Amino acid sequence: MLSYLLFFVTVAAILSFATLGLNLQWGLSGQFNAGVVGFVAIGGYTLAVLSMPATERLLVQWNLPYAVALAASLLTSAAAAALVGLATLRLRSDYLAIATFGVGSAIQLLANNLESLTGGSRGLVGIPRPFEALGAQGFAWAYAAIVLGLLTLSYAALQALLHSPWGRVQRALREDEAACAALGKDVVRLRLSSFVLGSMLMGLSGALYAGFVGTTSPSEFLPILTFQIWAMLIVGGSGSNRGAIAGTFVVWGLWTLSGAVIGLVLPARWQAQAGALQSTLVGLVLVLTLLLRPQGLLGARRAA
Repeated sequence: MLSYLLFFVTVAAILSFATLGLNLQWGLSGQFNAGVVGFVAIGGYTLAVLSMPATERLLVQWNLPYAVALAASLLTSAAAAALVGLATLRLRSDYLAIATFGVGSAIQLLANNLESLTGGSRGLVGIPRPFEALGAQGFAWAYAAIVLGLLTLSYAALQALLHSPWGRVQRALREDEAACAALGKDVVRLRLSSFVLGSMLMGLSGALYAGFVGTTSPSEFLPILTFQIWAMLIVGGSGSNRGAIAGTFVVWGLWTLSGAVIGLVLPARWQAQAGALQSTLVGLVLVLTLLLRPQGLLGARRAA
């Protein structure tokens, strides 16, 4: 029981980075990113490719230390977000959502087809994990401590950023972009900076997950992950870093608990549809949240 609880907390904390990144983009500056999974995949694949042991079938054979590969995943996510941002951030609302969704789908297709780099549909197995010399239990505790420590530091940094002049301008940009532009603010640069920072957190989430499970493949980066991250943010409270983390733990707990209940209670013919049933349940919770508490669990109610 303790081992599973530790696993749950670690995965939920890893997903919290992606939710915090989305909160930076949507909750703070109002950018609708429908391609969250793409940036998570970039982070995961960067760590996997750079840290994998040298093999003949891989194009990159660097076998870098875990910490170096983790830092590289942040830089790669930032570079990819800058390219995407420069191409899409002049778009608004539905158009931006469609463009970012296309980017996320394109990244998954690339991961599925660049076999010499990403392992193709089989993915990469045997990613070196830190602390493996400590054994299974030692690794689980050490990795959880690293993830929770990074999450604490990220939360503190984001809180400081939220209350900084940059954060106040971002909130003003979300409410009235035309007014910000009239006051001489560089709207494109401001939107790009929040988009890149948010995407870096998403890449960090993917890298930490790849380092935790020791494998990565296109099947782990499906569009359903974007839906989950959005549900986590809305249930927890858009615009609130505490809400983003709380929503992640609540929705991930609901997802895993419902999966266990489906396996124990429903007949075998329904268990094959477990994923669809879990998505339906999370969607129902999302709709109820929007109807009954639109500000989320810990989000602040905005003035009409």
